[in-house]
Amino acid sequence: MDTLSLKTISANKTTVEKKWVVIDAKDQVLGRLASSAAYLLRGKHKTNFTPHVDCGDNVIIINAEKVQLTGNKWAGKEYTHYTGYPGGQRTIVAEKLMVKNPIAMVETAVKGMLPKNRLGAALYRNLYVYAGESHPHAAQQPELINLNSIK
Repeated sequence: MDTLSLKTISANKTTVEKKWVVIDAKDQVLGRLASSAAYLLRGKHKTNFTPHVDCGDNVIIINAEKVQLTGNKWAGKEYTHYTGYPGGQRTIVAEKLMVKNPIAMVETAVKGMLPKNRLGAALYRNLYVYAGESHPHAAQQPELINLNSIK
């Protein structure tokens, strides 16, 4: 007799199917771009999403140098880090960080939206950010994703 199976399927490392996706950051707002990338990295768009498993896709972000910020964030948003020495707290505004290292701005935004544990560290390793158009992952045949299509 055919009956409907009511078992919950829990994904694990061997059953997860990972894809490679490309996101073009040109003229995208940084926060919205980062939340979509974190959503894809976490795997929440998949039907077999399991909270404690890395079931997300590998995400490549290109054109990080052309990302946008809204309002007065170019002059007002500060990024802080600590050198490890006494009095070594350093801050840099978004405008100067974009000139110095445009990849760091996107990576910081995405990393802040991932879990703060070992799973988050594993998910962060699936993120690849590049300042320009080109990337070295052509062999993986990544598919270009339109951010407006992600729900």
